[in-house]
Amino acid sequence: MELEKIRALASVLTEFGLEELKLQASEGWITLRRPRTEAVVAPVLPQAAAPVQMTSVPPAEDTVPVVEEPASAMEEAELVTVTSPVLGMFYIAPSPDDPPFVSVGQAVKAGDILCVIEAMKLMNEITAEQDGVITQCYHGNGQLVEFGQPLFQMRCE
Repeated sequence: MELEKIRALASVLTEFGLEELKLQASEGWITLRRPRTEAVVAPVLPQAAAPVQMTSVPPAEDTVPVVEEPASAMEEAELVTVTSPVLGMFYIAPSPDDPPFVSVGQAVKAGDILCVIEAMKLMNEITAEQDGVITQCYHGNGQLVEFGQPLFQMRCE
């Protein structure tokens, strides 16, 4: 492969923030990797003006459902944040006419589907890794989420 083509591909890594790019050329497979940076920037989440109770209808795109619990209950339980494994569109329900997979205050078991993230025309089911109760949902139906961005908060006892 020509040096100019390799440089062009390397600029794609930087432009789109990719760490690795693999492609097949006539000569075989080519892998370009960027060194990982040590600094990690935490995503900034919008905060709702007032807490909103999540209902069976998916929330509007700009709302953030929140359930407040007494401090004593929060101290006894372990809070777990479920994060997005991919960049994509967040869907709280299988379709617009269906009820959401989970709602705030709902108990879930390990393996239960919490949401779906559509990435590159693939539907990725996000499941609970442990038993718990959903205490917060950070996104509305149809919102774009990034890799590592919080999706839900669960209280696991």
